[in-house]
Amino acid sequence: MHQPDYRNYASGEFELPWTYLHAIKDYADMASHLEKHPAAKAVFNFVPILLDQLEDYSDQFASGQMRDPLLRLLQIEDMASISVEERNRIFYCCFACNHQMMIQPYPPFKRLQDIYKKLMDYGEAALVYLSGQYLSDLIVWYHLVWMGETVRRQHELLIRLMSKGEGFTREDRLALFHLIGRVIGDLIPRYRKLAEEGRIELSTTPHYHPIGPLLIDFHSARDSEPSAPLPESMVYPGGLRRATFHITSALKSHEARFGMKPAGFWPAEGGVSDAFLKLLGEQGCKWTATGEGVLANSLHKQHGGHFMDKSASLYRPYRIDNIGVDCFFRDDALSDKIGFEYAKWHGKDAVENFVQALEDIWHRTAEDEDPVVSVILDGENAWEYYSYNGYYFLTELYARLQEHAFIRLTTFSEYLNEKPSERRAKTGELAGLVAGSWVYGSFSTWIGSHDKNRAWDLLCAAKGSFDLVIGSGRLSEDEKAAATKQLASCESSDWFWWFGDYNPSQSVASFDRLFRLNLSSLYQVLKLPVPAILSEPISRGGNIAVDAGGAMRRAS
Repeated sequence: MHQPDYRNYASGEFELPWTYLHAIKDYADMASHLEKHPAAKAVFNFVPILLDQLEDYSDQFASGQMRDPLLRLLQIEDMASISVEERNRIFYCCFACNHQMMIQPYPPFKRLQDIYKKLMDYGEAALVYLSGQYLSDLIVWYHLVWMGETVRRQHELLIRLMSKGEGFTREDRLALFHLIGRVIGDLIPRYRKLAEEGRIELSTTPHYHPIGPLLIDFHSARDSEPSAPLPESMVYPGGLRRATFHITSALKSHEARFGMKPAGFWPAEGGVSDAFLKLLGEQGCKWTATGEGVLANSLHKQHGGHFMDKSASLYRPYRIDNIGVDCFFRDDALSDKIGFEYAKWHGKDAVENFVQALEDIWHRTAEDEDPVVSVILDGENAWEYYSYNGYYFLTELYARLQEHAFIRLTTFSEYLNEKPSERRAKTGELAGLVAGSWVYGSFSTWIGSHDKNRAWDLLCAAKGSFDLVIGSGRLSEDEKAAATKQLASCESSDWFWWFGDYNPSQSVASFDRLFRLNLSSLYQVLKLPVPAILSEPISRGGNIAVDAGGAMRRAS
């Protein structure tokens, strides 16, 4: 579960609404599926910067001081009186969803979209003819379709509003607004309760979601791609200390929220290296996980270039020499079927295919020991491609697996804490890891292209300025804390993810602007002039369909 920090620290405003939208849809639904299947088990990973934002939203609802512009508009008294900028925000945001699954099935919402498209034929100036009632209906429908399917089934208000279809009043909008607040406020306690009952395991990620191995050493990108171009900067200044900061901060965050220390770390994007795993081990981490491409590369290197026999190699934990952390490796094919393929299938057919694949793995590998299969995927972005947010698929999946004769759901810690048996998969041994991530087994999604490397050079320059100013003693303790927080946000992996022409231009523009805004804010907190280069876009993206790039990547 991850969203980058969408807050503008200078203004306190949220620049984009994705954190709270995924909260009311995906985080709520995923908790509900585990609550409804008491024999099921799963590991949920919460990135601390996501938890920071969820708590920020809870504080906003408690105080009534909304710092998210879209939520502020949802509760506004008179939609007809809002500014041109606020109208444009509603138009920009409220059609930003999967049109096939979240607009087409709902005729009143589809009609609003048709009206908008018709007026846009005459240019943006024609949008002035859209009334306050149109805006009210649009913002209500947008939030209705972003509500999780389990939330809809639990709250009569949502069914009533969807049945009403149009002519929504301020009272309707306020009722919806307050329900959103309750759903968000309940999330962390729900997951904590599931963990305390032993039904799920909670793990964490370095606090602001940086690619730890790249902070430590840019050259780790060449482990898997020896000819990869690197930034002009030789190293990220003080990268080892920064990686350590993100790990220790995550531990404190996790324990404060969930009342226990995490046994496991999911590195940001499964990005691992020997140096990074050593840091995890020094902080008491018991397990970590990444993609099977990293295992394949590591075994190839260890065994002189022989190909990995997936059945014999993948389905076991590994211990890396001199690092006391067990590492699990994702079954890319099974995980990506859930992330990218099964949304196109009938739910029962998809579950049958998944269960049969697991049975086939068992039959191929279980002569001497039982395999452990790691299915790991994005916790939020896949489900909007499914009918009903994956409700029927996930319901059937957990029901089938918890009742299966020899497939057993478990968690990484539960597995490692079991007493070894004759049939348990033997822990493999690796002399070292070939550094990489769960995407292609490399770091090419975050470094190695012109735009990504340019972004790293801009960040390195800002970090050099940070070090000089912090070392000068010119800042107060509060100013140092603000600067450190701003730097941490700039180190997030998400900015680098989006740079490149394989992503849609509209999304790239949003994240490009946010990255430059964060860097500019860092210079301002440091009381330095903002470099003129930060007024120029880093990347422009490509004219491609959203589902060709975007928030998810196949592993290979």
